[in-house]
Amino acid sequence: MKQDERRLHAQSFGAAAGAYAEHRPDYAEAAAAWSLEPAPGRRVLDLGAGTGKLTALLVRLGCEVVAVEPDPAMLAELRRGVPAVRALPGRAEAIPLPDACVDAVLAGNAMHWFDMQAAGPEMARVLAPGGVLAGLWNVVDDRIDWVAGLERVGGSAAIGPRDTLTRWRAGAPAARLAAMGLAPLFASPRKAEFPHGQRRTAGSLTDTLATRAGMLVMPESERAARLGRIAAYMASRPETAEGEFTLPMLTGVLRARRP
Repeated sequence: MKQDERRLHAQSFGAAAGAYAEHRPDYAEAAAAWSLEPAPGRRVLDLGAGTGKLTALLVRLGCEVVAVEPDPAMLAELRRGVPAVRALPGRAEAIPLPDACVDAVLAGNAMHWFDMQAAGPEMARVLAPGGVLAGLWNVVDDRIDWVAGLERVGGSAAIGPRDTLTRWRAGAPAARLAAMGLAPLFASPRKAEFPHGQRRTAGSLTDTLATRAGMLVMPESERAARLGRIAAYMASRPETAEGEFTLPMLTGVLRARRP
């Protein structure tokens, strides 16, 4: 994705902040706990925190959390949903925190939006020596037939390549870290995945997919047509046609340490 296109997608979420807070999934608790295992303490920065999906989980795990989010509408939802957390406006490329002030930097479904040339040094700067950097991504289990079909019908705007288990499993941890431009700054990369799921109906899953960046930047007529095809597909499948079902997912984690 070109830089201008990436910026457009990254800035699209504020227009749907309320829907994002309502419909996007949280993260597997075991994934967040594993992310923090080697951290020297419990001071955690949730970077690109969105509406606080990961923030709330970190609080439940007993962490001292500060959340940083650039979009005003998303930040307002975070402050409403997790009012006890210190939540600051700011970007990964210019983190509004002092040096070596946190033991871990976590980013939930956000790290792919960062400009790593600037964000990498910033994340290293705010981490204490031996601190942990971890990116968490919720990915759908495309080994399951109806999920793979939903990916085909929705297209990359609804379920992009990075949103699938197949894509997540491609590439060794060191290669992923290098591809993100983080290898010179962080060491000992490890990758893990944790079973997860989200209870949905056909309607609420359609609403979830409507909050994807690729859907949000579409012209309204094209977006409505795409969502209509998604709804028709789910109405045609016995797994999703009636009542609640579980959207099968995993939370994937890429973890590394600041030397």
